[in-house]
Order: sequence, then C-alpha cells, then structure tokens
Amino acid sequence: MKKTFNNQLKEKYKDLYNAVRPIPYLKDRQYCVNTIFVDGGIELRHDQVGVKSKWEKLNSYTDIFDSRRIEFTRLILEGEPGYGKSTIALQLAYDWCNQTQSSHLKDIHILILLRLRQLGGVSSIFTAIKKFLLPYDSELQEVDIKHILTNTESVAIIMDGYDEYPDQDKTSEIMKVFQRNMFQTFQVILTTRVSCVPVKFSPQTKRIRLTGFDDKAQENYIRKALAVTDDENVKKIKFRLQDNPVLSGLCQVPLFFAMYTHMTVESQVILNFNSVTSFFQHMVDCFHEHLKNKMDDDNVVESELFKNEHQKLDRIAFEALSGRVRPWMKNDLQKRLGKKFYEAYIRIGILVEEETSQLVQNPTSLPIEKKTEVRFYHKLFCEWYAAHFLSRYASKSLSFRLGNIVKKRNPFDLHYLYRFACGLNPSASGKIIKHIKKLKGGDKFAILCLMEKTGSIQDVKETIRQLCAEGIIISNDDSLLLQMSSLQLLEIAANNNIPITVVRLQNSLDSVDLSTISIRLKSHLTLSSRIPMEGLQISLTTREICEEITTDISEDEIIAVFEFSTKCPSLKALWYLGCTLPQRFESSPTLTALKSGNIKVFWRRLEDEPTYVLNVQSGSWELTHEDECKKWQNIFKDENY
Repeated sequence: MKKTFNNQLKEKYKDLYNAVRPIPYLKDRQYCVNTIFVDGGIELRHDQVGVKSKWEKLNSYTDIFDSRRIEFTRLILEGEPGYGKSTIALQLAYDWCNQTQSSHLKDIHILILLRLRQLGGVSSIFTAIKKFLLPYDSELQEVDIKHILTNTESVAIIMDGYDEYPDQDKTSEIMKVFQRNMFQTFQVILTTRVSCVPVKFSPQTKRIRLTGFDDKAQENYIRKALAVTDDENVKKIKFRLQDNPVLSGLCQVPLFFAMYTHMTVESQVILNFNSVTSFFQHMVDCFHEHLKNKMDDDNVVESELFKNEHQKLDRIAFEALSGRVRPWMKNDLQKRLGKKFYEAYIRIGILVEEETSQLVQNPTSLPIEKKTEVRFYHKLFCEWYAAHFLSRYASKSLSFRLGNIVKKRNPFDLHYLYRFACGLNPSASGKIIKHIKKLKGGDKFAILCLMEKTGSIQDVKETIRQLCAEGIIISNDDSLLLQMSSLQLLEIAANNNIPITVVRLQNSLDSVDLSTISIRLKSHLTLSSRIPMEGLQISLTTREICEEITTDISEDEIIAVFEFSTKCPSLKALWYLGCTLPQRFESSPTLTALKSGNIKVFWRRLEDEPTYVLNVQSGSWELTHEDECKKWQNIFKDENY
C-alpha cells in the first residue's frame, strides 16, 4: 500500500515539475524544473536569547535538508513575490522523485507537496492529499493515507503558498501540522511571502529567506536554462543589465530575470528599456502578439480590441489591490468581463485558472466540491492593470486623494502600481507624485516615479544630485522598498558620474561579501563597492544603544569593512558611530591599503564621548583634533562628525 501511495505521488509530482513555463504565454515551451533551476541567494536566520537575529548565507537550496547545517521539524521559507519559493518546492519534489544523489531528500521515505491556495474549506490533511495528490481512480482511502503516514519513519511535508491560503484564520489540520500540534516528528516546510509570515508557529521553527539573483546566479541561469555557452553573448546580456538600473533592479527578481532572458533569446535581440513601465508594456505586448499569431485573420481585430480595451479588468484588478474582492470564481469573472474577453486572457496566460475545493453545507451533496478559481499569473500583472484604472481616475479627478482610494494598504507595498500609473499617464503622474512626496522617505521613491513619467534620467539629474550631496541614508527601519529606492538612486548616480557625499548605514549593515566586494544589508540587499561615495558612515541608533544591546564588533568584521573600503574608488573617510571596536589592530595588507588610499577611519562610541582616528601605521586609535573634526563635519554636512 505504501509503495502504491509513493508511486501515485511521484506521478503527480512529475506532471507538476515537468510543466514549468518561464514565459507563460509560450505554453508549448514547457521545461522540467531541473533543466532551468539555478540557486539564488538563500539565507538562514539564527535566533538566540539576548542576541540579535542574524542571517547566515547558505550555499544552496540543498542545505535545507542537510541535518549537518539545519536541524528542524518546522521551517518557514519566505521570499518576495517572484523570488522562487514555488520553484524550489518543485525542485525538491524532483529531487525526491528521482533520488538525486546530491540531495538529502533521497533519505526521506515520503514527500507531501500541497499547494495551500487549493485547500479552501478542506480541514483534513488526509482529505487534501486524497483529493489533490492522488489520481481520481486511486483505491487508497483517507484512512489508508493516515495509516501510511503515521507508520512511516521519515516524512517531509511542503506547504506551498501560505500567503494565498484562504483559511488562514480558521482551525484546520493543515495549520495544526505546521504549528506542531500534529505529526510532531515530521519535517514541515511552509512557504510564504515576507509580509505574510504566520503569527502562530512553534518556537523551534527555523526561518530561511530567498534574496533573489545576484550576478553569479544570473550568469548561471543564462548558461543553464538558455544553453548559452558563448561567453560573448553572456556578457552582452549581463552588460545590458548592469548598465541599466531599471533592468538591474527588476531582474534581481528571478521570475522577471527568467522572462527577460527568454524573451531576449526569442526575439534574437538584446532588449533595452528606459523604465519599468516600458519593460512591462513590452512583456504584455508579447503575450498578446503570441496569441494573435496563432489566430485566424478574422479574429485578429477582436484580439486587438481585447488588448487595448480592458477597463473592466482594470477595475477588477484595482478592487483586488484594495482588498475588496479576492479571489475570483470563474463564473463570476466571466460574467463581469464577458466570455470571449475572459477566454482570450486565459489563453494568453495573464489570467490563470486553478482547481480548488470549497466546503459545501448542503447535506445532499458531497462535503467537498471542486471549484475553479482565477488569479493573475503574478501580482505585478494585477498592479499593471490596476495602474490603468488609477491613472485614469487621477487624471480626471479634481480633488485627488490617493489615501481615499487605496485604504488600509501601505503605499510601499504597491510601489509598482504607482510607478506604472506615472508611466502610463503623464497627466496623472503629477498628482500621484505630490502625494508620494508627503510619505516618509517618499522623496527617493518620487524620483523613480518621475523617471517613469519622463522615461529619462535627464529631467531628474539635478534632484538626484541634490539628494546625493546631502547624503543617502539606508536605515534598517526603512521599508524594503525605501532601501531598494535608495540603492537604485546610488546606481543611477554611479552610471551618470554624479558625486555622492556620504552613504549612511543606520543599523542596516549585516556583513561584507568579499567574493563580490559588496556590503550585505540586513534586508538582504547589497551595496556595491562601485558606488562613488566619498564617505561611508556605519552607525547604530541611539535607541538601541540606550537599551544596552550588545554592540561589540569583531576584528574580522572590521577588517572586512576596511577591505571593502579600499575597493571603493572615491572613498575618503569611513566612520563608525555607536559601537565598541577593538582597541588595536595588527599590522596587515588591508591597513597598508587604507594608508596608500589615504582613507581616514573615525570612531565615536557614544554621542558625549570624543572622536578617535585610526593610526594605520600602528593599528591603534588616537584622539582626533577638533579642527579635523570640523573639517569632516563641513565636508559631510553633518554635525555628528
């Protein structure tokens, strides 16, 4: 019975992992997940009593089931939309089915992979497995599944997509399993978006996060998934990304990097875009163009109409982002959009149908009834169509108040909505940008929105120059979007030879990655050494110092920052505030490099204490003269110096 169960599971997983489509509208281009999967950034969180949480970089997704690295019974795998949570789940299923020797899953007897968005109204995990993983004609019953699982030594369960689980607030066996009130010895992984981590979970739960594609991962994807062996073509694609902050920022998201590279190969030209809006417009055009090429001439006119006239879909998308209607049932959405329009967008791949279950109270029918729900292929498509609605509304409204439209939502959770709206309708962008500037940190985000409006850096150069002259702050208290906006502005400045006075890292530095010569922030984002900053300030907030949180920094961590500093082309001064540093450093090539680069290193532990400068010759700290403090205070326009 157990053998039959495993064989049926493997057949189901084969159907899933052999149907990966990097470009959703190319339904005839399906890949096995193992053919295109490459490791992106992945980190493990360490939590200790009395010590700040710290994220440790893992080598690969294969570390998840390596008991020498991670020992767990419950684990949360978190990441932003498009960062590859579901793809990793499929790769793990592939490894288990095929007994991949490099994977520790080969030692797992049974693997259960459930997609939580399908399980609305399903309270029993045995029902979920029976209904969604086993074939319709399987003779195995729920009681058999229970017997198999409870009598198997090694079982792993992957629950994919908690953020899309309809019954988060209800009591079910699904959540009992994750909370370790059921199957306590099983290894259970829950995937979810960063903003939707469950409130209740076992104290021993481990947490892993995905951080996206760095340069190495992008190159690996180009070589593996696209079978590009020519170094020159690899360099061309990567150069376009590195030379364009719009693309480089968007293509850190694995989903969009995959789509960009596959579209590039498909069109046999290197695609370039001057805004996120133009990139997404091209992507949507490709969806429609592919469908049109398969149509008879008589249907082309109707296809063009659907491409350009989508006001009903715009409103529905906006309602979803406002939290009023979600998810959609197939019949309801067909009625609102019209059957032909609906079917066209399903064929295109922008809308996706998915079979789910619904609990039925009617005693004369089966307790679980299959339903077809509809969703956008990705959240960004929802923001794209909602942006059309927003831009039209803003351009027509005389008393535009953004807060009255998108209620109970953090504006920065929907940042592409605003960037798209500004790029789609310049007449509406002024009102939207005016609202954004009123938000904390909104000045940086407003510049990105302004670039969407103009499609050019020239119109915002002076504003960027002013911000860079005042200094760019990246605080750990900032939202992920604000940190991304700050880093993108730094990249724009670097590409346009705009000098940067100082970059201030306020409690946001995590570590230094010497393999890429970059600073890793606690948010998983990175600060490149290529940024032409004259000063780098690393500080802890006064609040944290007053709470007596340990602020000692090891010599190895300091030396790594020193080494990073020597690689920064314009750096003149490195400044530490609010922390305890080693009293003395041993002579080393890194200190010699600081001296030859004429880089000054300053340190002040507390606000009312004196400032010290590092003597790179002796490796010890010396009291800084008041005149020198004033000189650097004037340079960086900051009285903290």
